[in-house]
Amino acid sequence: MVVDDGGKQILADVEERMDKAVQHLKNELRAIRSGRAVPALVENVRVDYYGSPTPINQLAQVSAPEARQLLIKPFDTKALADIERAVLKADLGMSPNSDGKVLRLNLPALSEEQRKKLANRVKDIGETARVSLRNVRRDGNKAAEAAKKDGLSEDQVKDLEARVQDLLKVHEANVDSILKAKTEEIMTV
Repeated sequence: MVVDDGGKQILADVEERMDKAVQHLKNELRAIRSGRAVPALVENVRVDYYGSPTPINQLAQVSAPEARQLLIKPFDTKALADIERAVLKADLGMSPNSDGKVLRLNLPALSEEQRKKLANRVKDIGETARVSLRNVRRDGNKAAEAAKKDGLSEDQVKDLEARVQDLLKVHEANVDSILKAKTEEIMTV
């Protein structure tokens, strides 16, 4: 295979994968509690529904009628007990209250210690995202080296590696700003 696009395909692939890593980080952070009730807090909870682990949002409508309360209204009321068990098992720091038709989750106020733990968790998730970005950079550099064997000149490879590094810097800066915003949100609520 002769690379005749100067490595643009490699660069596009690297950028796409880095964008996905940042998006994954945003999705992970949505599930971290910051003091306000948001449906994303239970998004990752899986309910054992007829023997299959099913996301809670496929079994019920999740809403936040109040600032510190989540309301889970199952589409099938028979699933209410399964949803309640799954929420308890997920150890979200909230105990569900059932009235036979809906499940209410009241969020307790976060203590300073809990806020610090959540901030450290945000930091860990951010580091995982950075590692993912660096792995994409490594793969892009390997692809550039492989393209050298397929007809890319030495200067084109060096330029491609420099552009991959620039993409990494941009995406790491994006990750840093996302983490800073989430940490401030946790610590000031």
